[in-house]
Amino acid sequence: MEPLALQQLGALNRLIAEIGPLNRFYRARLAAADGLGGFASLCQFRARMPCTTKDELARDQLAHPPFGSTLTYPRAGYTRFHQTSGTGGRPLVWLDDPESWQWVLDNWKIVWRMADAVPGDAAFFAFSFGPFLGFWAAFDSAVQVGLRVIPAGGLSSAERVRFLLAQRPRFLCCTPTYGLRLAEVARQEALSLRESGVHRILVAGEPGGSVPAVRARLEQAWPGAEVVDHHGMTEVGPVSYGLPEQPGVLRLMHHAYLCEVLQPGTNEVVPPGGQGELVLTTLGRAASPLLRYRTGDLVRPVLLPGEDPAAFALEGGILGRVDDMVIVRGVNLYPAAVDAAVRAVAGVREYQVEVDQRPTLPEITVRFESVRPELDPTAELEKQLRAAFQLRIAVQEVPAGTLPVFEMKARRWKILKS
Repeated sequence: MEPLALQQLGALNRLIAEIGPLNRFYRARLAAADGLGGFASLCQFRARMPCTTKDELARDQLAHPPFGSTLTYPRAGYTRFHQTSGTGGRPLVWLDDPESWQWVLDNWKIVWRMADAVPGDAAFFAFSFGPFLGFWAAFDSAVQVGLRVIPAGGLSSAERVRFLLAQRPRFLCCTPTYGLRLAEVARQEALSLRESGVHRILVAGEPGGSVPAVRARLEQAWPGAEVVDHHGMTEVGPVSYGLPEQPGVLRLMHHAYLCEVLQPGTNEVVPPGGQGELVLTTLGRAASPLLRYRTGDLVRPVLLPGEDPAAFALEGGILGRVDDMVIVRGVNLYPAAVDAAVRAVAGVREYQVEVDQRPTLPEITVRFESVRPELDPTAELEKQLRAAFQLRIAVQEVPAGTLPVFEMKARRWKILKS
């Protein structure tokens, strides 16, 4: 079999041959990198081709409204519209033509296949369908796989739980936070999830699917179900998948993406075992391609025994966002690490982190709601946070219903600046 690097180089040069003459955004960049005719090696591509950033894409869409100059073909041929969540700034809009959309779906089918989905299985989609790509890609690919798809948009959480119990799907698709929320609602409504029929919970949108404490709470809340993690982005499509037998590790779709891990803000390559920013080149999706896109996702690359050295995986999944890190009294805090510490405390139902950067020394407070008010987990939570970060973090219990409930990506961090 041809080595992975040669397969990727061939796919890259075919993509460049297609987009080079037509894509305004990349034509100039490829010309400046002497790459309109392709590259002799992946090393040459990485050395010559500059990275693309989300800020550049946002500015391009402002300069060339509403879709920017990244479209390869005439706009009339694009049939799918999606938009990013906007958690990292101004939302990006992203279009696909039928061929590029099928490329996205073919990659999502790998997630289903690795989760052992087969025709005739039922999949329950516990979210309202907005403009975010992941929802639609999961749904459309499930249809092509032959699954019975059950949409649960427009329902309350209690209605969704009852709907799910009536349908007994084999798969549940949601964010980790919302999976825990549904379990909490089931408890409040005195509904047992033991007979839910859910065999696998496919999660995405947050790092929790590869965090042991979050996985454990989800699997405890949904008896008989295993958590399968996955991640992707509207701008690039589905990128990785977890395996039930190998929790805590995300495998990248190297046939579809040229993957790199670089030090944030530099082009320095991060070695296996280090931490850095995931950088992706779509080897398909010619209608709206991205070359060396700095995703902003913080990851730890690891080599897999017995596999091609170029096919690294991500230990711990997505560790957080590069720009989400805050420094409190000399300690680097990432939301995913704090989430892991909080979720290790069984008595915490929901929480919010407030970082006050107005004083000379920033202060951090974790506010939480208790599962049962009579069982106060404050001391245990303080102990867990101190052990994780060697830092005294203020902890405050608030009444049930005080903190927001999230169906999609949870936004638990509140930064106060002067």
